[in-house]
Amino acid sequence: MQLQIFLDGRNFGPGVVDGHEGEFTRKALALYQQSQNMPSNVVPDVSSITPYTDYAVTADDLGRLGTMAVEPVDQAQQKSLPYTRLSELLAERFHTTVAFVTELNAGRSVDALTAEEVIRVPNIQRPFRVVNYPSGYARPPASVVETRRVLVDTRLRMLRVTDGSRLLAAFPLTPGSQEHPAPLGEWKITGAVPWPWYRYDEGVLKRGVRTETFYNLPPGPNSPVGVLWTGLNRPGVGIHGTSFPETIGRAGSHGCIRLSNWDAATFYTLVQKGMAVTIQ
Repeated sequence: MQLQIFLDGRNFGPGVVDGHEGEFTRKALALYQQSQNMPSNVVPDVSSITPYTDYAVTADDLGRLGTMAVEPVDQAQQKSLPYTRLSELLAERFHTTVAFVTELNAGRSVDALTAEEVIRVPNIQRPFRVVNYPSGYARPPASVVETRRVLVDTRLRMLRVTDGSRLLAAFPLTPGSQEHPAPLGEWKITGAVPWPWYRYDEGVLKRGVRTETFYNLPPGPNSPVGVLWTGLNRPGVGIHGTSFPETIGRAGSHGCIRLSNWDAATFYTLVQKGMAVTIQ
């Protein structure tokens, strides 16, 4: 738990922060060691990190909950695609899963909590608060396009951001699917849009062909593309968030690069229009 919190706070995403060792914790550690020129047998000292903290539910938290229609035709009529459960909101805020929030608060119904009730959560350094995104997430200067680049490794299932020879960050990803793999090659970022609208087109999703039968789905944390769309100069392909962070690395997407919403929000602070993206 302490190691995951350490890595997460330094932009080397271990996946969900849940205290369970997994492939992304190991990969994030290896990449962090590489970034610091540390031998692979040297692990950062994380003994001073307090793994858990208490959090008091707020009225604002409860006010951000809503309902989600099941079918896209009905979702298109909504004003937003919001969180539907308090456990979902808190899990994403503290970079973990609903199951782990439930485990930490055994015997309590997290979704039934009221304002000012206190629960236990992972003690991460930068909780993801939708109210602060994107205003509280500073962009880098436009000049970073000259030295920074994004490397998407579809085999390792990690996205890296480099600045010259320096490794700045790394995040777990889902790299497309067998039917619609992420397009290998050299690309550029055409723009990064927080809280994007999403064009739901079954022709694109099933066959990779745009049709005239589609639905425009409103923004929200439960959007199919999450809280960010980072478009590439390949139509219909981008780096984006997700409404199911626990599936990162383990479920297919339709040719796009999928990150957790909290990693997507951090990715937004590292990139600019025109940056090079290599998918390999």
